[in-house]
Amino acid sequence: MSSPILNTVLDRQMTVSQVMDDAGLRSSPAEGRVRAQLWLPPVDIYETEHAFMVEADLPRVHLENVNIQFDRNVPTTSGTRAATLPSKNRASQLRVFSAERLSAGFSRSIMLPEHVDAERISAAFTDGVLSVTVPKSSAAVPRKLAISKGVAPHAINT
Repeated sequence: MSSPILNTVLDRQMTVSQVMDDAGLRSSPAEGRVRAQLWLPPVDIYETEHAFMVEADLPRVHLENVNIQFDRNVPTTSGTRAATLPSKNRASQLRVFSAERLSAGFSRSIMLPEHVDAERISAAFTDGVLSVTVPKSSAAVPRKLAISKGVAPHAINT
């Protein structure tokens, strides 16, 4: 499926992304600074023979509040999760015992290896799960070479 070298590179890139996420920090290129996040959607990232897959759980996030950008082999999913508690206008007597489901903006960025086909990236949103498919470029997909029988390769003159 992929070479051990590519696996090592992807593992290192994923480790850096995970450390940033675990720390609750994300750099914002638009703002030029690092900011803390209150909520990070959980993601699965895996590689198939022909693509890298990023799947994110986005409960209570409406499709119109999700944005996906791709820049320099880094897909970034961002958006806003709506409030989970009724607003004070809808509930005059609201007594909250626990409020752990945060409403907040979020952003997840995943650095992928070089060889991707940015023109063919696709995304689908089904049952609260965002699936982003980042196809590999033809240079990154392993191929089998044909071996001809009885014909010697051209000799290189030195």
